[in-house]
Amino acid sequence: MTDEQLIGMLAVTTQTACHHMTSCHLAALTDGVAQAERLPAKPHWDRKAVAHAAVIGMLGDATGDPVLVRTAGLAAGWTYDLAVAAGPAADGIILGSRRRLLSYLRAGDGEAAAQEIEKHLRVLSLMERLSRSGAEASTARRAPAAPRNAA
Repeated sequence: MTDEQLIGMLAVTTQTACHHMTSCHLAALTDGVAQAERLPAKPHWDRKAVAHAAVIGMLGDATGDPVLVRTAGLAAGWTYDLAVAAGPAADGIILGSRRRLLSYLRAGDGEAAAQEIEKHLRVLSLMERLSRSGAEASTARRAPAAPRNAA
């Protein structure tokens, strides 16, 4: 599955979750976002990234559909990888997105919630690519020059 396909499937998952959302699911999502907010971004960003990604998995659980649960699980793993690669600088972006997502879910606006997830994952994916290309450029600058053959 490509990244774009996964983003599209997670949008469907989010919209479906919104339509099947119970007060228990919403409370669990709210608690998950609150937990992610409480964790410090530094020095253990990977732990905070787990908390951020767990919210994605909860969306699948709310659907009750085994295929969408599995899709959300894949997306949660991918989201974790993106967040770790983007680093702590992504924390505010992720938290803002999660707050907007919760707002849309509380309002029962599945379309807006799905659009929020799509936009968020595209931004996070871009941040990951920029981070990766920045690291590659940094590594290239630090690499010693190859010795030249004397003529």
